[in-house]
Amino acid sequence: MRGKAVEPWHPALALAAAALFASCGASSSGGASGPLAEVAAGELRSVASFDHIADREARSQALFLEASRVLMHPRCVNCHPDGDVPHQGLALALHEPPVERGPTGHGVVGMECEGCHQDRNQPLTRVPGAPQWHLAPIEMAWVGKSAAFICEQLKDPARNGGKSLAQIVRHNAHDQLVAWGWKPGAGREPAPGTQKQFGALVAAWVETGAECPEAPDGEAD
Repeated sequence: MRGKAVEPWHPALALAAAALFASCGASSSGGASGPLAEVAAGELRSVASFDHIADREARSQALFLEASRVLMHPRCVNCHPDGDVPHQGLALALHEPPVERGPTGHGVVGMECEGCHQDRNQPLTRVPGAPQWHLAPIEMAWVGKSAAFICEQLKDPARNGGKSLAQIVRHNAHDQLVAWGWKPGAGREPAPGTQKQFGALVAAWVETGAECPEAPDGEAD
């Protein structure tokens, strides 16, 4: 990859983003005194932007939809594949060279993730890196999933690695591998906003009841 020019936005992701913003507006309409403020694609709304949504459940859903702009960005979903092969780039291409998750998500013997991905980005080779580089558990697959599906995953200890909601907040706000999404290096497009803003949105979602948006028709948990 050589910067943004080789990371075209995939049409399927564009459609998903359009549906996401439509859902966000619909979720915030109940009990709201006005529409959400417009923000650029690379920015996140602040927690305070949702204070005008009087209904607590609707506000919680809207907060999660905003946080899901990070969760559903390729910088995050590439390492949450619905299979054994990670993705790369904005178009979610399968990883090159070919690799597999292995028994613990760290690759197979002789092809471990950390054999190439060090604890930081490598500017000369353009290989991304962060501490503990690995795939998310298959139970936390996000590729092709809706914001509602991901929301239910995050709340389910059977799928989220036994984490409480408080641990989920800390993970998203402070984990160093998560932090890579905003400093991907080599001209790659970062996730929207900042990790601090994202962590605040997740915390506010939990504080308002950790309500999930409505799932698309036909999608199972």
